[in-house]
Amino acid sequence: MARRLVPPSTLHSTGALVCTADHLATGAAVGALARGGSAVDAAIAANGVLAVTAPHLCGMGGDLFALVHEPGLAQPAVLNASGRAGSGADPDRLRARGLVEMPFRRDVASVPVPGCVDGWLALHERFGRLELGDVLGRAIHLAESGFPASPLLVGALALWEDHPVDYARLVRTGQRVVRPGAATALRAVVGQGREGFYGGEFGQGLVELGAGEFTEGDLERPQAEWVDALGIDVWGHRVWTVPPNSQGYLTLASAWLAERLPLPDDPDDPLWAHLLIEAASAAGHDRPEVLHERADGAALVDPDRLRDRLSSVTAERAGPWPRHGRAGDTTYLCVVDAEGMGVSLIQSNAAGFGSWLVEPRTGINLHNRGVGFSLEAGQPAEYGPGRRPPHTLSPALVTTPDGRLRAVLGTQGGDAQPQILLQLLTRLLAGGESPGPAVAAPRWVLEGAGRGFDTWTAAAGPTVTVEDGAPPGWHRGLEARGHRVRSGPAFDHRFGHAHVVVVGDDGVRSGAADPRARIGAALGL
Repeated sequence: MARRLVPPSTLHSTGALVCTADHLATGAAVGALARGGSAVDAAIAANGVLAVTAPHLCGMGGDLFALVHEPGLAQPAVLNASGRAGSGADPDRLRARGLVEMPFRRDVASVPVPGCVDGWLALHERFGRLELGDVLGRAIHLAESGFPASPLLVGALALWEDHPVDYARLVRTGQRVVRPGAATALRAVVGQGREGFYGGEFGQGLVELGAGEFTEGDLERPQAEWVDALGIDVWGHRVWTVPPNSQGYLTLASAWLAERLPLPDDPDDPLWAHLLIEAASAAGHDRPEVLHERADGAALVDPDRLRDRLSSVTAERAGPWPRHGRAGDTTYLCVVDAEGMGVSLIQSNAAGFGSWLVEPRTGINLHNRGVGFSLEAGQPAEYGPGRRPPHTLSPALVTTPDGRLRAVLGTQGGDAQPQILLQLLTRLLAGGESPGPAVAAPRWVLEGAGRGFDTWTAAAGPTVTVEDGAPPGWHRGLEARGHRVRSGPAFDHRFGHAHVVVVGDDGVRSGAADPRARIGAALGL
C-alpha cells in the first residue's frame, strides 16, 4: 500500500515566520528573532544548528547560496558562497588515472574550498543585528552538550562504512550526539572571524589532507561574493534566483515555458504532470553543455531562446529532447521577519555526507561539490585551479510587480531542485494553493541512472519517478505519452525537502515545512 503524506497545516503569522528541516534549527531562528535579530540573523542561527545536527545534509564543509529581500529595493541581494577548486587542481592528473568524470567520493579532487562560513560572515556583516556569538550560540551549545539524532541522520550514517568517531556508536533515533570539533570551529568563527576558521584548525587540516590540492593562499581568498539577481516574469510575479554557476536559471526557464502551455486547472490531470515534465526537459536537456561559472544567465532565460523550445512541446507526446550522455542531500530554509525582510537560503554537502572525507582536526565532513566539474578537455566547466563547479543549489524568491515580497521557497534534491520548484510555483502562483497542500502534494522528478547528479547525462535519458500517493492517472497518462515511468516511495529524499513562506497582500505570512523532512518545523512569532 502506498504511504501517503499528511499535508501539514499552513501556518499563519502577522509577524515573523520560519521554516526549516529540523525543529531545533527552527527554534534557534525564532529565538534570534525574539532577541531583536533580523531575518538574516535567524537564517544563520538556523543554518548553524543544522550544520551541527544535520551533517548528512549540510555543514561548515559545504557551500551556501542566499537571496535576501529588503523592503523597498527593486531586486534581492544575492550571495554566491560556493567554493573554488584548489591551486593543485589538475585535470590531466585525473585523466591519466583513466577517469572520464570526477570522482564521486573518497577523493579530495572533488572537494572545493568550502564556502559556508564565508557565506555566514558576508550575510552577517551586511544584514546582521545581533552579535555573531549570539547568532551561533545555540549551535555551539548543541555541539558541546549534544542533540538527539534524527531518523534521517541515523539512516544516512548506515551508508557510510568508516564514519568518524562523533558517530561511532550511533545506531538509533534519539541517541545523544556530541560534536566537539564542530563546537571548536564555531567558537573560532565567533572569536576570530574567517581567519579563525580558514586560517585555524579547519584550514590547516584541510591543507594537510589535500596534500597539494590546496595552498594557504586558496583559503585566504574569500569564497563568498555578492552577485546580481537573475529574474523572470511569470504568472503575474517576478521570480528570482542565483545566476550561474547555479542551475537556478532552469527554474525560471521552465516556469516561463509552463506559463505558456495549456495546463489544466486540476493538478491530478496527467496532462498537468506531462506538460510540466516537458517544460523541465525543454529547459534542462542541454544543461551539461551550457552551465558553468562564466555562463550568461540572462541569455539562458532569454525569451527568444526559449520560444524555440516551446514550439517543440506538445500535449500528446514526450519530446525527443537530445541526450548528452548526472539525488543530492542539501538543506533549505526560509525566514520572513516582522519588518518584511525575507531570506531564501540553501546550504549543502552535495551528496549525503559529501565526499566521505573528514577534515582531521575538527572532524567536519567535507562536501563533494566538485562532482559538478567536467573532465572533458576544453569544456567550459572543466576542473581546474580556482574554478567554481556547476551547482545544483537553486533557491528562489518571488516578488509582486510593485516589488513587494510574495514568497521565499527552495528545496533539496540535487538535479531535481528546479523541477520541484516548478511544481511548487505552478501550484502557488498559477493554482492559488496555500503552502501546506502545495508542499505536501505528490511530486515527480526526472532521474538518471544513479546518484542524482546524472539526470541530463544518462545515456538513455531521464526516467520520470513518481512519488507514491500521486494521482493514479499520472502513471497511465505519462506512459501513454511516451514517458518511461517508475514509482518512488513517499518521504524519500529524492522528492526534496521543500519549505515555503508566502506573504499575502494583507501582510500575513503563510508557510509550511516539508513533511518529507520528518522533523522539520514552521514556527511564527
